[in-house]
Amino acid sequence: MHPMNPTTAASLRQSAPGLFPKSSDKIRALRERPAREYEAHTFYYDASFKTDAVKILPGEYYVHDGDDLLLMTVLGSCVAACLVDRTARLGGMNHFMLPDGGTAGRYGAYAMELLINEMMKRGARRERLEAKVFGGGQVMRNFSTMNVGEQNVKFIEQFLAAERIQIVSRDVLDIHPRKVCLFPGSARALCKKLATTQVDAIATEESAFRGRLSKQPAAASSGSVELF
Repeated sequence: MHPMNPTTAASLRQSAPGLFPKSSDKIRALRERPAREYEAHTFYYDASFKTDAVKILPGEYYVHDGDDLLLMTVLGSCVAACLVDRTARLGGMNHFMLPDGGTAGRYGAYAMELLINEMMKRGARRERLEAKVFGGGQVMRNFSTMNVGEQNVKFIEQFLAAERIQIVSRDVLDIHPRKVCLFPGSARALCKKLATTQVDAIATEESAFRGRLSKQPAAASSGSVELF
């Protein structure tokens, strides 16, 4: 699911003003705030949950306290790690494409470093961190001999074990793309397996991201899942 193009949304609001809610002051403020490197900045109103939201694209992450902002991403072979500190009512999500390879948000090792560091800066305690892991579906047919999703899942499981961060829930592997939502304050995570008819579109999108990113070389270097 993608946020609507702003120009299209504006035109529809003019023709049917009652159809869409106006952007909240918070969304406007978030859009105007300079984003940190690799921090998600696609803010929108999620009509399904009737709340403000941010979409985490490949190579991005986001951390927030409270449940007034939904964190959302769509995954194919990529993996999203959600970290939560229930005591601090703080949560974050990233979206990485490959296990390792350099200092950029698209690589799992650096994506986890970004997420953990931001969580700690915002008041989380390492010993209280819990993880929820999603994605790694085998949706890219041309990668059949090198299952990128499986490599991503293996990496995140090994990384979290080494960091002594418990995985309290997961929905990984298989052949399905997924939509993942996190309410960071309550640590409530929801995962929806998308229809197989959407596989090609998501795989194409991931391939396009990989193509664009390949032209931007990086510097070398207890819970449950709700289905909805």
